[in-house]
Amino acid sequence: MADRLELELVTPQRRVLSETVDEVRLPGVLGEMGVLPGHTPLLTELGTGALAFTLGGRERRFAIQGGFAEVLPDRVTVLAAVAESPDEIDVAAARSALQESEARLGSAEAEEIATLTDEVLLATTRIEVGGGAD
Repeated sequence: MADRLELELVTPQRRVLSETVDEVRLPGVLGEMGVLPGHTPLLTELGTGALAFTLGGRERRFAIQGGFAEVLPDRVTVLAAVAESPDEIDVAAARSALQESEARLGSAEAEEIATLTDEVLLATTRIEVGGGAD
């Protein structure tokens, strides 16, 4: 059994990350999922949240939205619609987007609620990952 995982994080626009890691945590649509070396193979849909991984006791996080993850015993491949490192996140813009989405939720039509809720979750994740959480 492998003692590490190869983590690939890609979007339709670019390869965001290729790293050998100790463990990975993914934001699944039904909640957070942890992956260690030797994990049973699976394919899962991702939600909006923080993708986190550790290497040598140090954690790194990325804000991701949507997509899929393929988990193999020695590899995790993440195909995300959005993937941003802390350095790429504009926390002030995320705070502004959060306020705007929350305000629009108050008067939203039923068919808009899911989209606005996901916008709130992405903005919140960007603030947390970008280091702007209070």
